[in-house]
Formats: sequence, C-alpha cells, structure tokens
Amino acid sequence: MLVHFTKMHGLGNDFVVIDAIHQEVSLDADQVRYLADRHLGIGCDQVLLILPASSDKADFGYRIYNADGGEVEQCGNGARCFARFVRDKGLVDKTSICVETISGLIELAFREDGMVSVDMGLPRFDPADVPFEASEPALLHELDAGGKPYKIAIVSMGNPHAVLMVKDIDKAPVETLGPLIESHPRFPERVNVGFMQVLDNTHIRLRVHERGAGETLACGTGACAAVVSGQRLGLLANDVDVSLQGGDLVISWGGGDNTVHMTGPATSVFEGRIEI
Repeated sequence: MLVHFTKMHGLGNDFVVIDAIHQEVSLDADQVRYLADRHLGIGCDQVLLILPASSDKADFGYRIYNADGGEVEQCGNGARCFARFVRDKGLVDKTSICVETISGLIELAFREDGMVSVDMGLPRFDPADVPFEASEPALLHELDAGGKPYKIAIVSMGNPHAVLMVKDIDKAPVETLGPLIESHPRFPERVNVGFMQVLDNTHIRLRVHERGAGETLACGTGACAAVVSGQRLGLLANDVDVSLQGGDLVISWGGGDNTVHMTGPATSVFEGRIEI
C-alpha cells in the first residue's frame, strides 16, 4: 500500500499526518510502528489519520496512534496540526471546525496570526474518569513509585494525566520516574506524566513523559492538565504561558464548568510517499 503523507510538528511534538478521505488507508499496530520508526520509517511521536465525519455534528473524524502502535484518545499538538493540514490542503475554508475524536468532539479555530486555538473540552478530576485507582477525588493523591512517595494531581483531558510539581525542571527525573508512573498499576490504562515548575502565577515550565512515546518536546494535553492542576491548587491564574522544550503554548481556563483552551503554532515540514 503506497501512502501519501505530510510530516508536521507542534513545538517539536512531531506527527505523520495521513489523509484517509482521498486515499484508502487502514493501519494496524505494526504499520504504525514502522511509520513512527526514526531509523526505518519516517519518524514521529504520533500518526494522525484524517477521516470523514460519521455524523453531521462534525466536519471531520480524527484518529491518533502513538509510536508504539497503540491508539489514544486525544492530542493537543496533533489537533493543531490537524487543523493546519485541512486548511492548507483546501479541505475546509471555515474559520473554525468541529472534529470527532474517540473521546468526543473538539473545536478548532484558525487565528489571523497563523496560530490555532483548540477548545480542549472540560477537564475531569474524578479518579474513575482518568482512570486512577483511588477511593475518592482529591487535589493531590499520594503515589508510591520506585519505593518513594510522590504527590500527584490527576486529570483527564480526554486522555489520562498525572502532574507532579518540581523545583527545577532541568533536574526532574523524567527519564526514570516518568516510565514508573506511566505503567503504575493504579493507572489501568497507563498515564501521561507531567513535571511542572511554577515560575510565577502566569508562567510555568513543563516536561512530559507521554505514554507509548517517552518524553516529547511538547504535549498539548499535558500543558492543559498542568495548568488546570496548578489553578486548582491556587498557584496559577486563568491564562498561563507554558514553556515546553519545543516552545510555548498559552492555556486558558476559567475554572468550574468552563472548557480549557489551548493556543499555539502548527508547522508543516515535508511531504512524501511511503510503501507500507
């Protein structure tokens, strides 16, 4: 099967984007791993499939696969690249679109400055929604990992996140602690792990170990999870600049029943064809 693709990235979080509307494409886990392989394939953190909408409530469908071949529910940086792709390819001429993901509908808006804003939906904090094994909701949960206790905030942004506060992001044990928490038995579907350093109430630094991908240069849902967790702890304002290794995002949340909004860039790198 010869597949046409576009390589894109959002702040260095990189994607192979495939139009499955105008070409017939179906991927299994082995094919996804091949596409994502940085030595034998194209190389990416996630593979994104653009599909027809299954109902008149949405403009497109959207499937997301991690580099390990597993399908995931949501990806903020991927959503911005999705929006940029369909706009650049002339698949849509609206200023905003609605897209189906396996975790629900998301709204994407194109800004005049070239940035893309994403309505990421409502954050969910109930342990059952993450999912996370705990007897009741809490601002912080204690978790034993590698024989040491840690305090984590948990939140679902359509996908599961654990957030830890650290004093110095450069010294955070992302490579060692990230995998331990990702596969902790209290997270039955595994979890993305964010390490957050608060600089002031409008600015944080963040590193994220993503399940199935390892540490990435940026994670949009991770940025949302970190900001809403920090706001609930009284540490952050409604609008926060999030500095990731690949660049900056702006995350906005008004608390309560308000949805979370993420704004940032999306960049096309190159196009090609590959036999899979």
